Amino acid sequence: MNLLLQNKVIIVTGGSKGIGHAITHVLGDEGAIPFIVSRDEKSILETVEEVQKKGGKCSYALAELTDPKQGQEAVKKAISIFGTVHGLVNNAGVNDGVGLENGDAEGFLNSLKKNVVHYYVMAQACLPFLKKNKGSIVNIGSKVSLTGQGGTSAYAAACGGRNALTREWAVELLPHSIRVNAVMVAESYTPLYEKWIKKFPDPEDKLNQIVNKIPLEKRMTTPKEIANTVAFLMSEKSSHTTGQLMHVDGGYVHLDRSLNASL
Repeated sequence: MNLLLQNKVIIVTGGSKGIGHAITHVLGDEGAIPFIVSRDEKSILETVEEVQKKGGKCSYALAELTDPKQGQEAVKKAISIFGTVHGLVNNAGVNDGVGLENGDAEGFLNSLKKNVVHYYVMAQACLPFLKKNKGSIVNIGSKVSLTGQGGTSAYAAACGGRNALTREWAVELLPHSIRVNAVMVAESYTPLYEKWIKKFPDPEDKLNQIVNKIPLEKRMTTPKEIANTVAFLMSEKSSHTTGQLMHVDGGYVHLDRSLNASL
């Protein structure tokens, strides 16, 4: 399917690692121009080179997204290079394990800065150009906002905020024909996920326990599968879809766990 994304400038936060890396590649493969915003210069440069080797266009800005000014400057850089922005993928974030019993107010607030405040900052900075282009915003979310996880109050709160902002912006931006959706991630094996799983005494056993609870094919969702949905939501092929929380998770969140006994 041709998603008609040729030469569409799409900002992707955290676009050089994990799910963001896959999003950057899928957008580039569709002819869009991904613009990566991240703080890791090494992985950014590698990703830009990968996209360019395939004949695509890609650029970037270095930014620490917990600092609103750096996020705003990153958008300005994209505009200075390409003249406009057609879409925004808010993806950067980390499940940092700031819990209720073992956390504190400072850690909680810092986690919100890492995981949801920059979603707002980036959307606001892109908004004038999204209005002109009737653009699209996709927020990457997490099952944690709906299912809970334990020991990660701050990340759960941030992800709940992402869901709420998705619906709120979809309403506020209706007059401008800007569509806003979220892609909800459950279990996808990324470098951050690997780091988390290795904290358990028996990482392999823990991983098997998780995978066996995923209804569809007993496997994790690949980053590319998530990226494909992001590209679709960015495109005109989803022209009447807004305010949706799209679960790309093999049925993890919504299908009855009792299915696992018979599958």
